[in-house]
Amino acid sequence: MLKIENLHAEIDGKEILKGLSLEVNAGEVHAIMGPNGAGKSTLAYVLGGRPGYEVTQGSATFMGQDLFDMEPHERAAAGFFLGFQYPVEIPGVSNVQFLREALNSQRKARGEEPLTGGEFLKLAKEKAGLLKLDMEMLKRPVNVGFSGGEKKRNEMVQMGILDPSFAVLDETDSGLDIDALKVVGEGINAIMRAPEKGVLLITHYQRLLDYVQPDKVHILAAGRIVKTGGPELARQLEDEGYDEVMAA
Repeated sequence: MLKIENLHAEIDGKEILKGLSLEVNAGEVHAIMGPNGAGKSTLAYVLGGRPGYEVTQGSATFMGQDLFDMEPHERAAAGFFLGFQYPVEIPGVSNVQFLREALNSQRKARGEEPLTGGEFLKLAKEKAGLLKLDMEMLKRPVNVGFSGGEKKRNEMVQMGILDPSFAVLDETDSGLDIDALKVVGEGINAIMRAPEKGVLLITHYQRLLDYVQPDKVHILAAGRIVKTGGPELARQLEDEGYDEVMAA
């Protein structure tokens, strides 16, 4: 579904990714863990197409297409979703307006009919319910005045409405309290746990993986994958730390 081979990428002339290879098949959830500065967020930004990040070597294919030949909006229309570590605020634009425009622009790119206002509101209410987000929140400007946990739940509502085939979630557990973590974890499972979908979770901690159990866990260090294992690898990292596990 997503295949990355020998990926090298830099920002401002500094190489961050140094030969990263990874493959996520349909129906799988993979977690990437690693120390600060390892390149985890850089990987997310490169896959999402954020400006300023230059791919210097290697490849990434998504659903058989060259990901780097596609503009960010084309990646989104093809079913690729990027969840940000720090969701942005958009003053003056309501969540409902933003999400309806985003969804219908993707539907148009796929040759599908746009949803009517009524159809969209029904869909939005359903997905907001999954994340226990009050519909009144969707009438407010995007993320403006939201707490960290509300921003993350709002972003998961966005993911539910857009219904991507593949999601890269960059530290979605950041800023969540215990209750919000459970809600977000259950939301990810409800939206993305399916035989035809895939997820790449980027996280520092085991706690999200208690709710969204990965099929594989990868340790990213110094710009490349240095170790891969099952869910037990995340628990080992939690108990022993990166230095000890990577030295084993």
